[in-house]
Amino acid sequence: MITIRYLRILTPTFKQILIQNKHLSPAIISSSKVRPIENFTIPIRNYAKGKDKKKDKSKGKVHVNEEQLKSVINLDGLKTQMEKSLNQMRDDFIKNLSLRSTSGSIESLPVSFDGAEHELQELGQIVRKNPKTIVINMISFPQAIPQVLEAIKKSGMNLNPQQDGTTLFIPVPKVTKEHRENLSKNAKTLFLKCRDTIKDVQNGFIKKVKNQKDISDDLNHQVQAQITALADGYIREAEKVLDTKQAELLGGKD
Repeated sequence: MITIRYLRILTPTFKQILIQNKHLSPAIISSSKVRPIENFTIPIRNYAKGKDKKKDKSKGKVHVNEEQLKSVINLDGLKTQMEKSLNQMRDDFIKNLSLRSTSGSIESLPVSFDGAEHELQELGQIVRKNPKTIVINMISFPQAIPQVLEAIKKSGMNLNPQQDGTTLFIPVPKVTKEHRENLSKNAKTLFLKCRDTIKDVQNGFIKKVKNQKDISDDLNHQVQAQITALADGYIREAEKVLDTKQAELLGGKD
């Protein structure tokens, strides 16, 4: 509120208004009771600034209309590629992120050899000698030993194989806090790889849609938004798998 004290300058104006009013007596107009305004109050309303207004940050959900998508893109192909990435991450978690290194997880370990990728069990005979040692007999493919050693060391299972001729001995490490944390980091790395692959699939399909000239702009934008929504759904599912795996890896006791 703003108060203006002794606003005398307005008095002549008020008198002029009174004179024009024929219903008032001249005596009243000239009366000393018509005094200068001592307190003149102007109400001012304070409006909130834009930055103070509550913003609605919630985003509207995109409804996925599969029939509409099928009319524009190969929806089955899109889902297949994204599901493949998600399933690959799940398989990698099972094979490479075990707290206890088992002969089963070693058997399916991928090894690049002779221009192709093989499971370790295809190249050597794997035996659990005792709870603390895994033995791999490489007599059938001794030339693949360097590649096998490299694959084991890079498996993320914290394994340090020892070679004796054509036989590999793998001590099973104790489950330590550091080992758990390393496995958890490896899980995050595999998740990021999965997420990026799904995003690549998304971007590839969106690029194709953008180049389609036989559909309206509205439909084009709707399809792009729905493709993104589908990709986000697969990524959220991958995040759930990651959270579950990390809780498993970090939640136990040594």
